[in-house]
Amino acid sequence: FDIGGWKEDPLAGSSSGPVYQKLYIPGIGVPKWKLPAALGAGMGFSFNRPGSPWTFATASYVPQAVGVDRSQDPNDPTRFDGRSMVIQRLVYLSPSVAYKVSDTFSLGLAIPIAHQSFALDTDMRFPNKLLGIIGKLQDAWCSDGGNPLDTFGFGLCGGGKEGRLRPFNRAGTMKFDMTAPVDPTYNLGLLWEPKDWFAFGAVYQSGTKTTLTGRYTFMADPMFPRFVQGMYGSLLGPVVAAMFGFPTSIPDVQTGNATMRLPFPAHLQAGIKLKPTDRIQFNMDAMYTDWSKWDKLEIQFDRQVALLQMARVFGQADASKLVIPRGYHDPIHFGFGLEVGITRGFKLRYGYEPRKTSIPQSAFDLIAPLPTMTVRSLGMGYESPSGLKIDATYSYAKGKYDIPAETSCNLNCSNFFNVIYNPYAGLDVSGSMTVRYGGMSITKPF
Repeated sequence: FDIGGWKEDPLAGSSSGPVYQKLYIPGIGVPKWKLPAALGAGMGFSFNRPGSPWTFATASYVPQAVGVDRSQDPNDPTRFDGRSMVIQRLVYLSPSVAYKVSDTFSLGLAIPIAHQSFALDTDMRFPNKLLGIIGKLQDAWCSDGGNPLDTFGFGLCGGGKEGRLRPFNRAGTMKFDMTAPVDPTYNLGLLWEPKDWFAFGAVYQSGTKTTLTGRYTFMADPMFPRFVQGMYGSLLGPVVAAMFGFPTSIPDVQTGNATMRLPFPAHLQAGIKLKPTDRIQFNMDAMYTDWSKWDKLEIQFDRQVALLQMARVFGQADASKLVIPRGYHDPIHFGFGLEVGITRGFKLRYGYEPRKTSIPQSAFDLIAPLPTMTVRSLGMGYESPSGLKIDATYSYAKGKYDIPAETSCNLNCSNFFNVIYNPYAGLDVSGSMTVRYGGMSITKPF
């Protein structure tokens, strides 16, 4: 382990602390509260005139929600890859229509209209070999009081001790708050029930190339601003700085408007129902999601970001945008369910879903650390003689990840040109994720 001559990374051997939940409230943003759990409520209505083949409906629900808050400990090592992060899609209106073609076959169409949000707050550091080499050169060339000859050279000492490059030091903080208030898609579904004991259903949920707009903030720690200040205060430093495309200065805070393309992937799901007896029912579903649309995330800024101009020496030519490679895959996974009728109106349910991750090891990071997980669920359902239905479920999912050093160039590569973004270059990163969630629905005919 050697990053340009630096071998003692203070994050080596450290571990992350408690993780809380985050959510995005449309019109408000991300609240500052620390939530041990995220709560949400949905609502839906449907209308069917007795004897009519048509049914009309609408609903509100959340098809996508990832919210992580690691800010409890200010020294949490994961703060360099997402101190807090929210990716959330809230469907607030979903006009739907279904038509019963025959006693055994039905079709449906829905137009979900969603609010898509993305918020990120992260510290940044750049453990890169070139930064380490320059830092060692500064230590050798500059004494505690500086070097009088440096003024006639490249200005390596002009920034003082604060301007000495350290690959493991924090370089700054990056924040985004972006939304797409109205983002429609469409869903198509069918249900075929030729027998009481057999049924087949399928649904296609279209994707969308969502464009989000919002604000960005870059806050620079003294290291890079003082380094640039020192170079431009010397004789030859401005020549070298201009050759590498360095900014003439780096403000402590830079804010502005940004645009981001965040695709919502299409989803296809098909399943069968087998009911060998009146009280036992088996379900099996196959699911496919087009996550390969996330080949990269590109954020376009309204101007050149001075802090990102420092990365031009590593091949990042355009400091007016930030490109984060993703390289996700499109796995197919299956889910299995069992329902047992205990009494005429009371049922118990069990579900099992080995869910493959869409994130290959070569693209894994801690912004959305979603490994392959096994989901197990328990549920119950009750229907009263008047038609009132109450359903409840509890699910438990757990998965582990182990990313050896130099495996993911979104996380821990130390290659010279992989400066954006590998905050844990040269380190092994491992961990686990556990998700517990429950839900309840009440359906009342009237």
